[in-house]
Amino acid sequence: MSQRTCTVDAGCETVGLARSSYYYRGRRRPEGRVLADLQREAGAHPTYGSRRLTHQLRRMPYLHEINRKRIQRLMRQNGLLRAVKPAKCATTQSQHPYGRYPNLVAGLAIQRPEQVWVGDITYIRLGQGFVYLAVLMDVFSRAIRGWNLSRVLDTRLTLMALRSALSAGVPEVHHSDQGIHYAMREYVDQLHQHRVQVSMARPGRPEENGYAERLMRTIKEEEVNLSEYQGFADARTQIGHFIEHVYMTKRIHSALGYLTPTEFEAVWRSQSTPRSS
Repeated sequence: MSQRTCTVDAGCETVGLARSSYYYRGRRRPEGRVLADLQREAGAHPTYGSRRLTHQLRRMPYLHEINRKRIQRLMRQNGLLRAVKPAKCATTQSQHPYGRYPNLVAGLAIQRPEQVWVGDITYIRLGQGFVYLAVLMDVFSRAIRGWNLSRVLDTRLTLMALRSALSAGVPEVHHSDQGIHYAMREYVDQLHQHRVQVSMARPGRPEENGYAERLMRTIKEEEVNLSEYQGFADARTQIGHFIEHVYMTKRIHSALGYLTPTEFEAVWRSQSTPRSS
């Protein structure tokens, strides 16, 4: 019995299939193969999340053409998602021989810029370690007066932030926790030289430094947690951009009547400047 043959063109025309579709071979890898490779890499790198595993599977020897959503789905379906509790790093060291100061801002009515500055320190995970951010904020306008990012939690961290802030203005009161980085002699001497009153929250009462705590939470939620820094220099650049060009000039605050810190201070100064007759 003879077999009849036909050309590809004729066959495609008969079944209504485009010729290009006949030759096309889908590039999507079989799910089983992707899953097997995913399980292998997840086992070899137990701390990797979906983002890093996606990039890993795009590399040699796998070369999978996949997106992160697919990897997240496979990880979720196969029990590979891990709730990793991030390591915490203490930044407040309250056991020190330096002086303690009373809380001068409790119940104080904040009525003008440079009346009260608040300071705080937070840590930022970077690669396998941490870097540290010190910030000083004006309570009245929520404006950031000074900041510093450092690889080490030492005396220069807060001193550099303070010196930067004092180069542009001087507060009446400086408020912080009782940690060594704010109580040390060099720091307090800088404040006294500028006739600044020193105020401190009581130990174990973070709410007494609530303005600074909320500022740090904002920086973490709106900048740090949304970024993947490529190193210390990159972290410094991106955090600096956020503070100076986003937080100060673009981020509105409900406490400021939905103005930015820069706008709020400009309005206050325009209303406070005596008009010439």
